[in-house]
Amino acid sequence: MNPELSLLHPYPFEKLATLFRHNTPPAGLKPVALSIGEPRHDAPAFVAEAIARHIGGLSNYPTTLGLPVLREAIAAWLCRRFGLRAVDPARQVLPVNGTREALFSFTQAVIDRKSGDRSRVTTAGKPLVVMPNPFYQIYEGAALLAGAEPHFLPCTAATGLQPDFDAVPDDIWARTQLLFICSPGNPTGAVLGLDTLKRLIALSDRFGFVIASDECYSEIYFDEASPPPGLLQACAELGRDDYRNCVVFHSLSKRSNLPGLRSGFVAGDAALLAPYLKYRTYHGSAMPVQHQLASTEVWQDEAHVRDNRALYREKFARVFNILNPVLPLRMPDAGFYFWAATPGSDEGFARGLHQTQAVTVLPGRYLARAGDDGRNPGENHVRMALVAGVDECVDAAQRIRSFLAE
Repeated sequence: MNPELSLLHPYPFEKLATLFRHNTPPAGLKPVALSIGEPRHDAPAFVAEAIARHIGGLSNYPTTLGLPVLREAIAAWLCRRFGLRAVDPARQVLPVNGTREALFSFTQAVIDRKSGDRSRVTTAGKPLVVMPNPFYQIYEGAALLAGAEPHFLPCTAATGLQPDFDAVPDDIWARTQLLFICSPGNPTGAVLGLDTLKRLIALSDRFGFVIASDECYSEIYFDEASPPPGLLQACAELGRDDYRNCVVFHSLSKRSNLPGLRSGFVAGDAALLAPYLKYRTYHGSAMPVQHQLASTEVWQDEAHVRDNRALYREKFARVFNILNPVLPLRMPDAGFYFWAATPGSDEGFARGLHQTQAVTVLPGRYLARAGDDGRNPGENHVRMALVAGVDECVDAAQRIRSFLAE
């Protein structure tokens, strides 16, 4: 077996199952899961209808590049959403089976294991993949299995829940081949501004690393007049329509409540997407034809996305009003998570809440790693995913308040 498999950490939900192994929640309480970021709102009805209309696609092998009509719909959406002047659907867009598999496979394709052969990488060690901390665990696993070393940038209250990129020394940037950013962030909900994104592009120009921007939460925000900016938007404002060394990852899972469709895309630098397409062709990960045709219609419709945001706004407002008096909360910039500080151990909080109230939240330490100072920036925090219906989220908030009172 690949010895690097032994470097992988257990997934957060494996740790959670171990934490709860001796728990017996009250039998009379319906379990409420705020732990997993799986949207529970109804999927748009027209999606199932579109799949049914195109079910004949089952008789065809899908192409890895994807149908022109889907790539054109994605390119048009990017231009509308982020104010881009142009996106070439043939060269700068690649449909994928959700962002999770794409984030992983892109890393395998982009990392040069023979780091000593590259002048910008020193012989100090393996190439680096830099990422926020806490983070989406795929970033770390992808780096390890690509033969790279993860380098974590802590996101704490002192840094505005964002990485302090200015504090990263040049010798770290010199070893960096790939920088993961996540905006809006998982789990913090923090959004990187355009000025920060432009500074990162300048660092990429100087040191030659690739920026991979995970933007799968970009369509869940609170102010309709102020959507979160994106990396390609920052490129466009700099006059860089080639998006050199920049790629973004988007998905229909969160935007459109379609996690089971497994539909997303990667877009950006054509010079990166061409070899990545070659990798994917061998990898054998093409989206089914009927899903591609349904996805085309989804990227062309914004009404259901606005309705989705309205539901999240209502849930955040109601849960905040219930919990904030007893568990001080920070409203996220965007996304569907509360990143809440706990009164004591995050594991103890999660275990006790599950045992007494049948409500599941995710301990923050499971989403982060200890830094050089020995501190895990996720400790004494929990992630609450407000993905269930309004009434269920309100019920969960009231149970959490009761738990704190006890």
